[in-house]
Amino acid sequence: MKTDHKLIGLGIFGAVAASTCCIVPLMALLAGTSGLISSFSFLEPYRYIFMSVTVLVLGLAWYQQLSPVIQTDCDCETEKPRFYQGKTFLFMVTLFAAVMLSFPSFSYVFYRTPQHATQNQVSDLNTAKTVEFSISGMTCSGCEAHVEQEVFALDGILKAKASYDDSNTVVEYDSTKATVFSIKRAILKTGYEVTEFKER
Repeated sequence: MKTDHKLIGLGIFGAVAASTCCIVPLMALLAGTSGLISSFSFLEPYRYIFMSVTVLVLGLAWYQQLSPVIQTDCDCETEKPRFYQGKTFLFMVTLFAAVMLSFPSFSYVFYRTPQHATQNQVSDLNTAKTVEFSISGMTCSGCEAHVEQEVFALDGILKAKASYDDSNTVVEYDSTKATVFSIKRAILKTGYEVTEFKER
């Protein structure tokens, strides 16, 4: 049974679109153009629509592929299905879609905390400060890891915890080595927008 290549194309598009908000930050980071990141965050509200389209379309493609062929009395030659119309290709597309749809849940593994960040200690407790930044544009754990990586790259950062659920990042820092504005600049480098900040 042939599979409609339009269905396969739509399935791939849906899977990629559903994970674009998390793939783009990683690609931008690797390419050194992290300022492009936030321009794709508008896709996040539509993620579940893209996921539903992908599952529906690939389900229909598998239904077409596995449906029994209706035999006719015609002795005509039947055209042999091409590779992209067969089960092997459909399986490859389905596997690709599954990886794309689940990408946001494991994208954080591509970010790492700089080694010096775990060794930062404050010499005087009076110089330790905490600030909370409200951030828009984060959509997954990969976004959190990206923000934390940029913040930890600064000297004097004691702790940093980003949360896309709360749309914020809480940073504890040594005020003799870092400032609120240097931390804000580091966050802005990721492409996400700092809407406000308050010291605790």
